[in-house]
Amino acid sequence: MSALLFKTPEELQWILGERLRRLRLDRNLDQRTTAEKAGISEKALRNLEAGRGSTLETLIRVLKALECLHGIDVLVPEPSINPLNLLRQSKAPQRVRRSVRLPKDR
Repeated sequence: MSALLFKTPEELQWILGERLRRLRLDRNLDQRTTAEKAGISEKALRNLEAGRGSTLETLIRVLKALECLHGIDVLVPEPSINPLNLLRQSKAPQRVRRSVRLPKDR
């Protein structure tokens, strides 16, 4: 993951496109078949693989066509509960104070 640090958006688009292309080739799919499975045009797939910008919908459709939707979990992990935030949000337990009883007048 450190290889992706400090990259420009354009570089990241190119890296993502290249990875999608390799994934498609690893699955022995051509662009036409993949585009048909994804319900997009071949040109949209070519643009995505070339890193020339695309829509989020196109990316999701291609990931689904490549049976790689788990990639979304890696890209945007589900937020987990942070115990420190829970502590900060909860009120500190308060002590129960005993009432002071005054002596009865005899």
